[in-house]
Amino acid sequence: MSYTPRETVEKTGFSLDTLRYYERIGLLDGVDRNPGGQRVFTDDDLAWLGILRCLRDTGMPIQRMLRYAELAREGDGTFAERAELLEEHDREIEAKIAALRDEQCRIREKIRWYRDTAPERPHSGVTSGDSSV
Repeated sequence: MSYTPRETVEKTGFSLDTLRYYERIGLLDGVDRNPGGQRVFTDDDLAWLGILRCLRDTGMPIQRMLRYAELAREGDGTFAERAELLEEHDREIEAKIAALRDEQCRIREKIRWYRDTAPERPHSGVTSGDSSV
């Protein structure tokens, strides 16, 4: 199946500017064009964009995304290196999640403190500010 740029934007959540940028820097390779010069995306392009979305949303830097794309274009002989690159990224994601969990615990402790310390009274919807830290 083929998709117009607008359909691709709708399906992937990437902006048209991002699609153009990814094509210009080499993250998106071999996008066909119709006789009028408009990009025509395929299911394979959308699947690749899905991978790029995942990598971007999980914080992979563009340079490493480019390395991953380069390895993918080189073919099956790069499976091990691609797996290593993704394993490294996975470890970084785990570290970020752990750090966020630690911060979440601090926030939950503060919530408990407020719940345990706050005087029992109906909520007026107006706050005078919180001088505690």
